[in-house]
Amino acid sequence: MTNDITEVVKELIDGSYTVATAESCTGGMIASTIVDYPGASDCFNEGYVTYSNEAKMKNLNVSEDTLIKYGAVSEETAREMAMGVRNKASADFGLSSTGIAGPGGGTKEKPVGLVYIACAYGDKCLVRKLQLKGDRTSVRRQTTEEALLLLEKCIIDLEGEN
Repeated sequence: MTNDITEVVKELIDGSYTVATAESCTGGMIASTIVDYPGASDCFNEGYVTYSNEAKMKNLNVSEDTLIKYGAVSEETAREMAMGVRNKASADFGLSSTGIAGPGGGTKEKPVGLVYIACAYGDKCLVRKLQLKGDRTSVRRQTTEEALLLLEKCIIDLEGEN
């Protein structure tokens, strides 16, 4: 993961881009992984761990209607989290994660390991649905890696537009 994160943070810095994070199931792991890189202060604006629905609404402007209709673990919530943190932090990229890391909390419709990640940038927001295997730590680590790969894809896409 070190090489991947080094590349992503280097791309942010080289492009003079900023990122902000909104995390639920990863509990700050995405932000922590970014700030492990020397020079991250040049690109990392701020991060929120919004574990509760109330925190998602208060800090990220996630709609109560979205949470009621789709649930906290949904494409719609991940999208609103990413767009909300991007707007709140005035960042170029907003990166979010929401999911069920386990071992409990899963249902037939939303099993343990179901995660949504999103990246908002420009006038776009890409959302990915993941169904991950492993224990709680493994699901959180895999989510962090996938979120950073999604961020890298979005950086490349944004640069291709310019």
